[in-house]
Amino acid sequence: MPRACIGLGSNLGDRRSMLDMALGLLRDTAGIPGVRLSPVIETEPVGPPGQGPYLNAAASFETTLTARTLLDRLLTIERRLGRDRAGTQRWGPRTIDLDLLLFGDSVINEPGLVVPHPRLTERRFVLGPLAAIEPDLIVPGTGRCVRELLAELPEGVA
Repeated sequence: MPRACIGLGSNLGDRRSMLDMALGLLRDTAGIPGVRLSPVIETEPVGPPGQGPYLNAAASFETTLTARTLLDRLLTIERRLGRDRAGTQRWGPRTIDLDLLLFGDSVINEPGLVVPHPRLTERRFVLGPLAAIEPDLIVPGTGRCVRELLAELPEGVA
């Protein structure tokens, strides 16, 4: 079974409850037998000004689902928790954000599905939590592990 990694974030409402509810719905998904969650961190937003801080985390699990099916499940969880991707500003505030970061050693570039996540290697708020649970996981296409990519980020990068 491939190991999938996702990023979780929230900066609207009861942020911690949103992360907990998303995690619960993910754990209830058939084909995902066990989920490990990183520590939750608070980060400054990246995107339009005027947003509150985010709570961010990463989750890792093996799955029998395909990457597309997993992405569809993540989007369903987002909608269930009040996120309307079509009606919100890109990188704007959101109740919940669930991003498929990695899916085994797959490199996927299809309409609506890009794995590894295209900004994974540029975001400390993603790499930091991911390094807490999967530090030695090699990111396909980079030849480097999560821990190395985090160490290579310049100071001041969110």
